[in-house]
Amino acid sequence: MASIAVCPGSFDPITYGHLDIIRRGAKVFDKVYVVVLNNSSKNPLFTVEERISLIREVTKDFPNVMVDEFSGLLVDYAKSVNATTILRGLRAVSDFEYEMQITSMNRYLNDHVETFFMMTNNQYSFLSSSIVKEAAKYNGNISGLVPPAVEKELKKKYKE
Repeated sequence: MASIAVCPGSFDPITYGHLDIIRRGAKVFDKVYVVVLNNSSKNPLFTVEERISLIREVTKDFPNVMVDEFSGLLVDYAKSVNATTILRGLRAVSDFEYEMQITSMNRYLNDHVETFFMMTNNQYSFLSSSIVKEAAKYNGNISGLVPPAVEKELKKKYKE
């Protein structure tokens, strides 16, 4: 039986920190679904379609990585693709409390799905999509934080 993981997030936009987790997860699991959350409580810079397109572009060299979207309960999505694992990245201790709550709720909703935490590479421990957008908005150098395709699209967004 193949090991299938779901790596959820808003990915607005995808950063090298996200890619670090996806790349390493793709080595551990037979298949990884990178799933873009359609979260109505957030006001994203990129549409879901734009985020999916960017993620596909920057993960095209990972043959066992699929990109999809969902809205609703993550455990329902996991079940729909036969995933038994949710893959999450942790940057710092401050992420842990929030992630523990989400993991506990997911386990309550479906105890057949486990959560697998990976520590982000130290060089990306400060990195978030929000901080990248803030720097890009004011024309800061983000070249070491996001792939070139993402940097290009961010610059286009902030020129609009």
